[in-house]
Amino acid sequence: MRIAVLASGSGTLLDAILTDGIPVELVVVDRPCAATDVAERHGVRAVCHERTSFGADFDREAYTAEVTEVLVDAGIDLVVMAGYGTVFGRAIHDAFPHRILNTHPALLPAFKGWHAVDAALDYGVKVTGCTVHVATLEMDAGPILAQEAVPVLADDTADSLHERIKQVERRLYPDTIRAVLAEPGILDRSPRASEESA
Repeated sequence: MRIAVLASGSGTLLDAILTDGIPVELVVVDRPCAATDVAERHGVRAVCHERTSFGADFDREAYTAEVTEVLVDAGIDLVVMAGYGTVFGRAIHDAFPHRILNTHPALLPAFKGWHAVDAALDYGVKVTGCTVHVATLEMDAGPILAQEAVPVLADDTADSLHERIKQVERRLYPDTIRAVLAEPGILDRSPRASEESA
């Protein structure tokens, strides 16, 4: 499977994936960021398809269609989200059904959305964690592929807790991608994929 990784920030998760030896054909970023340097260091082609607006005028569907075209033109089979800061519209899910992976800093279905770590602390849970799942049009609602718990410590801040979650994520995500590469059919056998194809 030809893999593209989509990233927006420091590229630490991208680095973990590439350091693990997972064969990545293309890295796509939505803004100038360190992830392109990480890709270059590993000898992987990176393209910046810059998002020009973060306001109400942002055309999510048009942007999604443009990034989808980049991925399709590159012959990509599996899309791996690694801290990509833009939520996509329908076109990418139509082009890559059950072929988009994402990681989330909570034990889904708990604490969906952008502020999962803060929400876990605010709620007072003793355990949170990391989830790798199939991305769907509905945010953080796709079939779960892997999860691992992370304890919440009494003196945790959002930063300290998130860093411990990221340490798990940098191991769990590459392991899950490898499992998908070894048996791609697991993506099609997920409950939601089966329901949608019925």
